Amino acid sequence: MSYRVKEIFYTLQGEGLQTGRPAVFCRFSGCNLWSGKEEERANATCRFCDTDFVGTDGTGGGIYESANDLAQRIALIFPQDSLATPHPLIVLTGGEPALQADAALVNALHENGFEIAIETNGTLPLPKGIDWITVSPKADTRLVIQQGAELKLVYPQRDVQPDVFEDLGFRYFFLQPEDGPDVKENTRRTIEYCFVHPQWRLSLQIHKLLGIP
Repeated sequence: MSYRVKEIFYTLQGEGLQTGRPAVFCRFSGCNLWSGKEEERANATCRFCDTDFVGTDGTGGGIYESANDLAQRIALIFPQDSLATPHPLIVLTGGEPALQADAALVNALHENGFEIAIETNGTLPLPKGIDWITVSPKADTRLVIQQGAELKLVYPQRDVQPDVFEDLGFRYFFLQPEDGPDVKENTRRTIEYCFVHPQWRLSLQIHKLLGIP
């Protein structure tokens, strides 16, 4: 199959347990919870997304005809020193990467020595072999993926409370304040919730605070 990619870029992971770790992000085009068109946001399942995942016009974006083509393009983005380290990290994100990530891509990335992470809304099945699964649940959806490395819930979120996820099979549970005009109040509420419910850890979008991609 071919892969529609919005952009590929090298940065530091800005969220969750691996915050600060150098990684290449491969952002796939498309999502199953919102078209990405602003005029359709009000009717989307996920209404707070702040990511541009429409089209293939970003840096490194395009249509890749094979898993090997995409894996080789990703390898070119890594600095040579990073490739020399054991298992450099590639993060598959979106949009919703589960719409396109498949066994062929997982195999191609592993063959190139990468550790594979994915950031998914958890509503679609994933291929086997992904090393680090991050699920970010959205209101009014059903989780197909109920275990992984971390669950990262944007908070506060309409019609969904953190306690409904606490018995799922994740190693780490994060609350992340919803960005936007109310981010200060959302951060205060998130910190307050973590104090009272210590199973949950605070996740901040460090890349935004630092002004990096």
